[in-house]
Amino acid sequence: MEEEIKVRVAALEPVRQRLQERGAALVHPRAFEENFIVDDADESIFRGGRLLRVRRWGQDGFLTFKGRATFQGGVKRRAETQCRVDDPEALLGIFTQLGLRVTRRYQKWREAWRLESVEVVLDETPMGPFVELEGPAELLRPLARTLGLDPDGALAGSYSELWVAWRRSHPEAPVDMVFPP
Repeated sequence: MEEEIKVRVAALEPVRQRLQERGAALVHPRAFEENFIVDDADESIFRGGRLLRVRRWGQDGFLTFKGRATFQGGVKRRAETQCRVDDPEALLGIFTQLGLRVTRRYQKWREAWRLESVEVVLDETPMGPFVELEGPAELLRPLARTLGLDPDGALAGSYSELWVAWRRSHPEAPVDMVFPP
């Protein structure tokens, strides 16, 4: 079960400094990440509140399935199954042969830290910076406050959902959440 808090921030550096001050360990240095949302022609997976994603993060590849989410007290909870994949492009090709296709794509720069039993990721996206805390729900709100984050401002949406909302007020933005060329 994935339990997380996602917060939009003005800048990542203050959070990074607080992580260092509290002895957090950098577990994955800043690296480019590209995500491919895979679905059928009717987008029934996405419309059902679920997610099938192929991710390339630095040199690593992952396949992730996320179930329907609940959002309570700023904490998003959902079943998550993830595994490493050696060749994300080949996997996308297999999905295509099965009648699935990439329906959305999003990019970000991400670095990951570990503080106690919580993973803290710092994301730079085309919409601006975000911080995600993932771990036991009872630790997330207090740790968010320790890092100078407001857990009451936690966002329920996935990056795909947030991008759809972003585009409403930024019609010049591309369909996919990608950085300018």
